[in-house]
Amino acid sequence: MELHHLVNTFGQDLQRRYGEKVHKLTLHGGFSCPNRDGTLGRGGCTFCNVASFADETAQQLSVTTQLLQRAGEIGRAKRYLAYFQAYTSTYAEVEKLKAMYEEALKTADIVGLCVGTRPDCVPDAVLELLASYHAQGFEIWLELGLQTANDKTLHRINRGHDFACYDRVTKKARALGLNVCTHLIVGLPGDTRADHIDTIERVVETATDGIKLHPLHIVEGSVMAKSWRAGRLDEITIEDYVESASEMILRTPSDVVYHRVSASARRPTLLAPTWCENRWLAMTGVARALTLKGAQGALLNDAFVFPS
Repeated sequence: MELHHLVNTFGQDLQRRYGEKVHKLTLHGGFSCPNRDGTLGRGGCTFCNVASFADETAQQLSVTTQLLQRAGEIGRAKRYLAYFQAYTSTYAEVEKLKAMYEEALKTADIVGLCVGTRPDCVPDAVLELLASYHAQGFEIWLELGLQTANDKTLHRINRGHDFACYDRVTKKARALGLNVCTHLIVGLPGDTRADHIDTIERVVETATDGIKLHPLHIVEGSVMAKSWRAGRLDEITIEDYVESASEMILRTPSDVVYHRVSASARRPTLLAPTWCENRWLAMTGVARALTLKGAQGALLNDAFVFPS
């Protein structure tokens, strides 16, 4: 059975609500990160190398140019969400953010924004700005990088915030009518399968609207790459990832939208695990596991039923 018959996926959710395909167009806003520049910390998160998922050359182009280029490359949709992906896309003065966000919203066929950021970098003024676009009828997603609910692991990976910080900003955002998508990494050093389950249960309690699951990538240029080369860091197997991801999905209410169930990275930036070169391997594995165990929410007696 296909994954979207077992999981409430973002693509299918958009298709149902808009009556046609809506595609996310990734943007590089040229932002920095307060965990790199000394504002909140130095060195960044130990897993991070933005080049593994973002085109660093794109930041030289305007928001409009990037969107038009991405739309031309995709060519499979008529409407789009502008996704400010790289680094911390709320980390600037509000007036600068306003100019960039509104440039994106004024571009033809854009129906809303997805804004990737950190829970400790979303002041009330930014939430209110995003809420003003929601009030105008745009679809707004605040994408928060939590990674894990285990505070010890967050400290170990130099994340710079705790779970309580995520909990506070999520509740504020949702009170303003904003959609929140929570990013989680499966396979962080120190986290066990029990931690993965605890994380999803605590995230669900915050009433998040969406979830992105991501296997830990060990990438060139990160602190973890040095530990991996020295034999001090184990990589997650696809079997362990599938087991944890499927168990997390089974514990997720059916109305929560999964924006992503796995992710990939490219060599030579990707060092390990090599199966992360092809995200379909894990997605197929998760679909097989759920076919046997039940659909999203099955362990909550709230299993996802694909609309006919």
